[in-house]
Amino acid sequence: MRGHEHSDNDLSGTVDGPAIQSGKIYGGIHIRTEAPAATSGTKPPWQLPPSIRITDRTAEVSALETHRARATREGHPTLAAVSGLGGVGKTAVALAWLHTIRPHFPGGQLYADLGAQSPGGPVDPGEVVGQFLRALGVPTPQVPSALAERIALYRSLTADRRLVVMLDDAATAAQVRPLLPAGQCVAAVTSRRRLPGLSVDGGHVIHLEPLATEAAVELLESTLADGRVAAQPEEARALVDLCAGLPLAVRIAGARLAARPRHGITTMVRALSEEHDRLEALAIDGDHDVRAALDLSYQGLPAGPARLYRLLGLHPGREFGGPVADAVLGEAADEALDVLYDANLLIDAGQVAGAERYRFHDLVRLHAVAQAHRDESPEERAAALRRIGYHYLASATRAEEIIDPQHRTMDRDYGPGPVVVAGFGDGTAGDDAGGTDAALDWLEHELPNLMAVLRLARSAGIPALGWQLADAVWPLFLRRKFYTEWREAHREGLLAAEECGDEAAVCRMLTSGGLGELDMGCHEQALEMFERAAGSFRRSGDALGHARTLNYRGLAHQRLGEPDRAGELFGRAAAELVDCGDLRAGALARFNLADVALSRGLYEDAVRDADAARTVLREAGDTYNTARADALTGRAYLGLGQLDRAEAGLRAALDTLRSMAADYETARALGALALVSERRGQPEIARKRYREALILYSTVGGSDSADAEEVRGRLRELGPEPNSGENGTAGDSRSGG
Repeated sequence: MRGHEHSDNDLSGTVDGPAIQSGKIYGGIHIRTEAPAATSGTKPPWQLPPSIRITDRTAEVSALETHRARATREGHPTLAAVSGLGGVGKTAVALAWLHTIRPHFPGGQLYADLGAQSPGGPVDPGEVVGQFLRALGVPTPQVPSALAERIALYRSLTADRRLVVMLDDAATAAQVRPLLPAGQCVAAVTSRRRLPGLSVDGGHVIHLEPLATEAAVELLESTLADGRVAAQPEEARALVDLCAGLPLAVRIAGARLAARPRHGITTMVRALSEEHDRLEALAIDGDHDVRAALDLSYQGLPAGPARLYRLLGLHPGREFGGPVADAVLGEAADEALDVLYDANLLIDAGQVAGAERYRFHDLVRLHAVAQAHRDESPEERAAALRRIGYHYLASATRAEEIIDPQHRTMDRDYGPGPVVVAGFGDGTAGDDAGGTDAALDWLEHELPNLMAVLRLARSAGIPALGWQLADAVWPLFLRRKFYTEWREAHREGLLAAEECGDEAAVCRMLTSGGLGELDMGCHEQALEMFERAAGSFRRSGDALGHARTLNYRGLAHQRLGEPDRAGELFGRAAAELVDCGDLRAGALARFNLADVALSRGLYEDAVRDADAARTVLREAGDTYNTARADALTGRAYLGLGQLDRAEAGLRAALDTLRSMAADYETARALGALALVSERRGQPEIARKRYREALILYSTVGGSDSADAEEVRGRLRELGPEPNSGENGTAGDSRSGG
């Protein structure tokens, strides 16, 4: 990687996938997680929003820069926080400072809105660290699931970079700490709170007060730029006083005047004064006049944009795209969105797959909600919220169909009328030109919104939406391992299914949620969930459903170290599922039976059962599980010492699994191929494959998983590479492995 010391550990030949280079060993192999992550072609991220002109903040910007210079001289990272009332210009001041120091920080700029004022609550730091890792070049499947590992990798990747991190709208110092970079980086935090805890951490905290009258007049004049302020100085002073010196309010008032060049400032002053009394519901720190300015901006909207404005205030997430606006309005909303953006009532939140995203400033969102409660009936508000929910459900279901056509999708309820479905290719509804990756990316980016909708489904009186949404997001959980959301979604989905009295939905939440618990190592919890589902199926006389739980229960017993019980359940499942007509599920049970035989060293039995499973799975079109069966057969042949047949099966599996980003199964196949290379006296190839397997294990199961430790043991037995010196198998102290 660029910026690192020269190493003589060169790779020769064809490199299939990521490779790890290692250094000194301190009690075990230390993996350099940055090697597979931030690829050499990754460009520095430049995520800061554009800077805007600020007025009368020279002293604050100078204080921030003085703190940075001192920290740099002393060899410390720079941490600074800007606090103050909503709308006082915290973000603008921080951006003005950070943009001036860009030449000193070529490593890039990271930005995150921490959502202290978000309706869904503050953003989870683990989510933000994941976003930062991806921005720094770590592929999504290789972002660790555990927060501690994410933080370790983040600090490893920032240790030698000179970059800027801006954390906007923080709730607490505890939320900020996991997001602070390492090395000589700069972290800037904004918050409505003073965050004294950051001072303890060595941070420099400045608090912004509203602008003085003359400075606010200067800001108004720069916003209008048409001579009215100079012509009506007293009226201008009165106007900014009514705006309480908050830059946001001054800019909104100025934008409204700019759109009406024939109106005098007196008109705006009179209007603000008259609106004063009707804004009690939107009191922000007792500042009524700011709310009056927002009210006036709202009143100037045409009917369509005004309705979109207030209904978008009901959106439970932090940001949204055009399809959400279409769903809320019940028709195309592009023009209305443009009106709201031009009126400074929406903020540009960037682009995703070429489509614009928007968000509200928190003050403006509160105002929009108040207008919805004032101007929309309870029935209309509930209907708008349902349209938002059904949009996300229909879109997630479409993504599910693209990603995992084998998943047994249960019936979906999208409510009355047409439903807006997001596109995953060129942005058109229903378009899936982007394929599986685009659908997965959409689910991942929208996951905060999907979870926000899921959380409110029961309280909104639409519990079926909750469990159906959890079910639709299942392919994302299975492939990209968002374990925290996996658990929460299925627990909330289970409560929703129980409220609906839908036993089939209850069982789906138990089995899908149980598989997540199994993946997270909570084997006993998973078994309890599978057993509960089995009891429900048994009582209802659902033989097929009960037979499927035999397979799940077998997996739990296998993970609990009970192979005899697991083999018994898999055998019953293989027979009963075929009797019930589900040949594919029966083949999966047969596959699991082969896995038990393999673990016992019964290699011929494993080959027989895996081959039988593979034949059925291939005929069913299940490419993923066919590849898994190929890999299992290869491992069984390895046990029999038939290296050519083992390599053939493992290579066939690897080609498919790589293309599907199935990291765990890819790692297992690589580990087995590495062992084939060992048996053939090819230690260099074996090392390469073990290292790639270790990288993948670390991303999906944690660097301390049993699988990862087994690979480390094989690497230790192989010893260091010839002529590698002390750089044989571990990264440096910055690797965080």
